[in-house]
Amino acid sequence: METRVVDNVEKSRYEVYEGEELAGFTLYRRGEGVIAFTHTEIGEAFGGRGLAGKLARTALDTARAEGVAVLPYCPFFAGWIAKHPDYADLVPAEKRADFGL
Repeated sequence: METRVVDNVEKSRYEVYEGEELAGFTLYRRGEGVIAFTHTEIGEAFGGRGLAGKLARTALDTARAEGVAVLPYCPFFAGWIAKHPDYADLVPAEKRADFGL
């Protein structure tokens, strides 16, 4: 089954799909040169498949490509970045301690 991540701008969230079924999402707020991730959910039926990680990687890769800073208010995103330090540079240096990075 194909897994894909899309940016649903109208709902201010990235969504992850397995096939045609919505498996989860992460909410965000955009500002001038910054994106703040605030909440992530994966449906119970989709847990344990690495979908949240795919969601995070796609959203963060997009932020990097757009040249925007990341504020990981969502505990999942903060934890994911901590486990993948090659993404820590997306968080402004002066804010990293606020997110345990």
